[in-house]
Amino acid sequence: MTRSLSVSRRTLLGGAAAVTGALVVPGSALAAPSRNAATDDVPINYHAHTKFADWLRGHNDGTVAWPGRRPGVVIARPVGTTSYTDPHTSTTREYEYATWTSPVYKLDFGATELVASWNADTPEGTWIQIEMQGSYTTGNKTPWYVMGRWTAGDSDADIRRTSLDGQGDEWSGVYTDTFAVDSDDAANGVLLTDYQLRLTLYRPKGSHATPLVYRLGAFASTIPARFDVPVSTFGLKHGVEIDVPTFSQDIHAGQYPEYDNGGEAWCSPTSTTMVLYRWGKHPTARQLAWVDPSYADPQVDYSARYTYDYQYEGCGNWPFNAAYAATYGGLDCIVTQIRSLNEAERLVASGIPVVCSVSFYATELDGAGYNTSGHLLVIVGFTDDGDVIVNDPASADDSKVRHVYKRHQFETIWLRTKRHLTSGGTGSGSGGVAYLYKASHLPWPKPTDRHNPNWG
Repeated sequence: MTRSLSVSRRTLLGGAAAVTGALVVPGSALAAPSRNAATDDVPINYHAHTKFADWLRGHNDGTVAWPGRRPGVVIARPVGTTSYTDPHTSTTREYEYATWTSPVYKLDFGATELVASWNADTPEGTWIQIEMQGSYTTGNKTPWYVMGRWTAGDSDADIRRTSLDGQGDEWSGVYTDTFAVDSDDAANGVLLTDYQLRLTLYRPKGSHATPLVYRLGAFASTIPARFDVPVSTFGLKHGVEIDVPTFSQDIHAGQYPEYDNGGEAWCSPTSTTMVLYRWGKHPTARQLAWVDPSYADPQVDYSARYTYDYQYEGCGNWPFNAAYAATYGGLDCIVTQIRSLNEAERLVASGIPVVCSVSFYATELDGAGYNTSGHLLVIVGFTDDGDVIVNDPASADDSKVRHVYKRHQFETIWLRTKRHLTSGGTGSGSGGVAYLYKASHLPWPKPTDRHNPNWG
C-alpha cells in the first residue's frame, strides 16, 4: 500500500493561516443517498470497541473496564513484568503490564487487508501495544501481529512510537500500519475471515499510572484491483463547504529534518492539524515553546513531532495520526476506507472533513501541479457541480491551500488501488483510505451499508 508521504517539489514561501468557506448546517445538504454499484458494494467494514459493555465483553488479564465519561480499559493489577529495550534509544527499562483481548469479530466477506486505529491517554512513561490475529479461509490463523507501539509523548521517560518491520507468515505480512494478504495468495482464495485485537498496557515498574484506551477498532476490506473508478453522481442538494483553516506544509521545508526530513514531507500531520483546528483543538503556547519562534504555523511542526514513527522514519503512519489527534480530547478519531465520493459527501454535509490518501502524476489531477507517490489532503466541500473542494497542504503558502479538483479525476486518484507509472511499471493506490476526526458529541451520519459500516 502506498505510504502517506508527499514528495519534495519547489522553493517555498511563508504565509499566515486563512479560513475559507462557510460551515454548512449539518445535514442541510443531504439528499437521498445515491448509489454506484461499482463502488458502494465494495466490502469494507469498520468495527470499534468504545462502550463500557464492549470493554466488559473482552477478556481482561490484569485490566478492568473503566466506566468514565469515555469508558475504556485500564491496568487494575499487573499480571507480570517485562524488560523492554527501545530499539531507537537503546534504553532498557522494566515495565509492568496487563492485557485486554477483544472477542473474535467475524466478517461476512473475505478481507485482504486490515488497519487498526485507537484513541488513548498515556501518562508519561506509559505506553500501549496493539496487536491483531485473524483466521484465514484455509482454517489457519495468522500470528499475533504487532500493529503499533504507541505513546503520546517523547520525553526521556517515554518509549519512541514505532511500527515493526519484518512481520509475516507464508500468506501475509504487516507493512508499517497495514496487515495485507499477499496478492497472489488472495487471488487463490486465501483471505481473512475474522480477527481479534489485543491491547497490552505498560507502565514503569512500581508506578501506579496507567494508560486509558477508550477506542480500539479496525477496518478490514477487499478492494478490487483497479486503475480507474467509475465517477459517482453528485448526491447532495447543493454545494457545501466546511470552515477549515488552511495550513501549508511547504512553508516548513527544511524545518526539523529529524522528523521525516522536514515540512516537504509533512502532508499527513499538516492535514491532521487543519482538521484539529476545525474542531478548535490545538497545542498551547507552552507546548509550542520548543519551536523556533521565527517559524510560521508552529502547530504543524508540533504535529510532525508527535505523529513521527521512529521505525518508518516518517509522519505518515495512519493510526499514529488518528491517535495523536485524539490526545486533544473530545474527539472520535479513526482510520478507515471510503467507497465513493457519495460517502464523502455525507460526511462533509454532516460537518466532518475527510483526510484522503492519494497518489498521482500532475497530468492526472488538473491544477495540482506536482507528482506524488503518496500524499494526504483534506476534502472540505463540494461545488454545486459536484467537484471536490480540498485543502491541499502541498501549496506554496497558506493562502493558496484551497483548491477545486475535478470530480472524476479526484475520485480515481483516491479510490484506485493501482496506477500506471511513466517507467512502464505499476504503482499502488490507497483504495480510499481516510482519516475521520469529529467532535464526540456530533453523531456519525448513516453509513452507506448498514451491514458493513465503514465508520462509527
